[in-house]
Amino acid sequence: MNVAGVDEAGRGPLAGPVTVAAVVLPKALPDVLLALDDSKKLSEKKRLALVEPIKEHALAWSLVHVPVEKIDQINIFQATMLGMRQSVDQLDIQLENVLIDGNKIPENLAYPAEAIVGGDGLVPAISAASIIAKSARDALMLRLSERYPEYGFAQHKGYGTKAHMAALEQYGPSPVHRKSFAPVRDMIQGGLF
Repeated sequence: MNVAGVDEAGRGPLAGPVTVAAVVLPKALPDVLLALDDSKKLSEKKRLALVEPIKEHALAWSLVHVPVEKIDQINIFQATMLGMRQSVDQLDIQLENVLIDGNKIPENLAYPAEAIVGGDGLVPAISAASIIAKSARDALMLRLSERYPEYGFAQHKGYGTKAHMAALEQYGPSPVHRKSFAPVRDMIQGGLF
């Protein structure tokens, strides 16, 4: 009975991809994975300390970054559902069930699925997916911060903080900004950029 946990990171930011992970854990968790929890409840240090043990002990895991262009094309909800489908499809293991954090299940999943609100704090496999997705997205945003230092992605990971909004107003949107998201779209439509 292999069960995959699925979660995403980065639905709300104004820049960068939405990142989805799927993880299949063994039934008997090793001690090192007993600290699994919702990635938002863990410090960055604790999250990063769990990434390698998750990958090492998982029966299978996958990671998908759905790019800004796709988010702008099909909207953030559909992009998240697409990432969830792709992450499950990339697992190289037969599944009995898929447990997804939240209240929506992507259409056309290859396996039976259940949505669990708050699942990232309740189901170890979803917690593991949450940690993998958040850590991978944060690392990607750090790399984007080197390419576009004026926006401060290293600090806010693309979320609409006061500093990020000020940078957007000063420099306009970068190629990695979500042009379909209201603050960025409004700047473009208002003729500011």
